Amino acid sequence: MTERAPAKINVCLFLGPQRPDGRHELVTIFQPVALYDELTLEPAERDEVVCEGVEGPNLVAAAVAAFRAQTGFAEPVRITISKRIPVAGGMAGGSADAAAALRLLARHSGLDADLHAIAERLGADVPGQIAPARYLATGAGERLEPLAPVAPYGVLVLPGPEPLSTGAVFAKAAAMGLRRSRESLDALRHDVRIPNDLPDELAHNDLAPAALALMPEIGERMQQARAAGADHVLLSGSGPTVLGLFNDPAAAGTVSTL
Repeated sequence: MTERAPAKINVCLFLGPQRPDGRHELVTIFQPVALYDELTLEPAERDEVVCEGVEGPNLVAAAVAAFRAQTGFAEPVRITISKRIPVAGGMAGGSADAAAALRLLARHSGLDADLHAIAERLGADVPGQIAPARYLATGAGERLEPLAPVAPYGVLVLPGPEPLSTGAVFAKAAAMGLRRSRESLDALRHDVRIPNDLPDELAHNDLAPAALALMPEIGERMQQARAAGADHVLLSGSGPTVLGLFNDPAAAGTVSTL
């Protein structure tokens, strides 16, 4: 049994105050793209998550444990992940994998589970990956408002040479005074509800200065994307991946929106 886990990009990302739970208020648009990991589930003698080339804790294992805790599902499974999304690259690859694992477990078990509720406990990016689509995301990214699909556009993906810690980027953004007021976020939440391409002033990521301060070579990849003719250039999530958005899908030659 297999499931695709599409990457998502933040077409814009505006950073607000820190919440009591430690997360930050955001206004952002999620857009899934046709760059995806693929997960395979099969019965096994014990639970196992296999992801070649990726070390350390995997959010998929946490998703399996959370699914069991809510549903009582007890059958051991092996989940194998074929990675294409850059690791720790700001494209929610780990969250996409966790959401795809929950979909697989629901299909395999036949159990009626509230996947969105499980996803909220796993991380702010996971709920938006349960049913990948274009969303306006607020709160810490867990409150989702479906948006109308847009005409396909091209996305140039320029991964970084090494991962960049999301926590470090948010901490740097706070130290640099990049957080907006709640009133500013409220105004932006209305401005970004548009059906087509974002105007230049809204194709923006508030985390970019913090990521650049921590990893200056991000600026070189931004210049590469501009040199390639991208209509918009911005940081993907908390980085270090850089995105070039092309109004003409054929111009990018890399991936297009779903």
